[in-house]
Amino acid sequence: MPSDHNGRGTTYGADRRTVLKGIGATGAALAGGAVAPGTGAAAIGDSAVLQFYHTNWSDVENQVSAIADAGFDAIQLPPAQESKLTRADQDDDHHPPLGYQPINHKNFDSEFGTEAQYQSLVDAAHGNGLSVIADAVMNHMAAGVNFSNFPYFSYNDFHHNGGIDDYSDDWQVENCDLSGLPDLDQDSSYVRGQLKDYVDKYASLGVDGIRWDAAKHMSESFFSNYVSNWANQHGLYSVGEVLQGSKSYCDGYAQTGMSVTDYPLYYTMKEDAFHQNGDLSTLDGGGYVDWNSYRAMTFVSNHDSDPPQYQKMAYAYILTQEGYPRVYQKDMPYWDGDIKDLLWVRRNLAAGSAITRHSSQDLYIFEREGNLLVGLNRSGSWQGKWVPTSWTNTELSDYVGNNGDNFTTNGDGWVQIWIPPQGWVCYAPA
Repeated sequence: MPSDHNGRGTTYGADRRTVLKGIGATGAALAGGAVAPGTGAAAIGDSAVLQFYHTNWSDVENQVSAIADAGFDAIQLPPAQESKLTRADQDDDHHPPLGYQPINHKNFDSEFGTEAQYQSLVDAAHGNGLSVIADAVMNHMAAGVNFSNFPYFSYNDFHHNGGIDDYSDDWQVENCDLSGLPDLDQDSSYVRGQLKDYVDKYASLGVDGIRWDAAKHMSESFFSNYVSNWANQHGLYSVGEVLQGSKSYCDGYAQTGMSVTDYPLYYTMKEDAFHQNGDLSTLDGGGYVDWNSYRAMTFVSNHDSDPPQYQKMAYAYILTQEGYPRVYQKDMPYWDGDIKDLLWVRRNLAAGSAITRHSSQDLYIFEREGNLLVGLNRSGSWQGKWVPTSWTNTELSDYVGNNGDNFTTNGDGWVQIWIPPQGWVCYAPA
């Protein structure tokens, strides 16, 4: 990663966990009113999350120092509880995913390692200034298992309404079985008590946040009345997997007191913007991050969702935009040089509200007000564009090195920048 950039040193600070841990489940206001460098979502971390997939706890632990050095401030881990499937059940593409069919929420010896190894990983992450976001599965239990084989649940603790036939029917989505997985009844005080024990166990191991798997398959009231309180009691960052392209739908869950995975932006990037026949103008207002940057976890891919054709350009977008971005280790390793450079830019330059400066099919240019000018070029040739900025008579330099030329804004604040084919630039005062 760049070490200086014309005198601009890194701003990691002594403990990059402080903001994430301190803000808890609200994700809506900065601790003590301080504005940390990095993003409009600085309340939940000023860099990015690295998501792991099907990696043993000991193997992750061996990498935490390098992950911190790359510029991340958190890691997301798969579910830690005892679950049904093993690696022997998977195909060559690692499907179905492991950890998402629980057997026993209170036993943290899993396919990825023992509870002691999980604790060791959490401690090692903290020792390197990294927060840990755990993955919690509370909507359902394992498929094809006799109810009597779940140590803490029995037949009466589940809904018995059959599978989901219509995903536009919220009642079915929340009260029927997802892909044959028996649906827990969160209206039951007993079930809620067991799930709270699950959250408490994660907290006892020192995790800093929790991602709620299949959040849209549980009611908003369950989160607003219970889950957000459980997270708040432990000061945990809280983010729900709301697999839905509607911004208003996602907002309903965000209003319960947690962040949400920005699927509206994911679908915009994959289906509309970042491919050979795409249109970058669709990025303008295309994500939940444009509604509520403090509660949007942005991402390019994950274990359920493949990346767009121009994956690296999509990362250049989310790592310089508002929101709290997550990088998927399986598709985009943390040691990639472009990712490390973009993380440097994020931590050191990407503060301020995002302002669209140009929007067209081939070019998208935005400014993080008064701090950074980012240009994306979808076309196969160099593109130049005049845009307004917040700076007058100021020399700008590209801090990712994709354009070796500096440009100077004029007395009216306008500048012409050039962007490489299917590439990006990150300009800031030299």
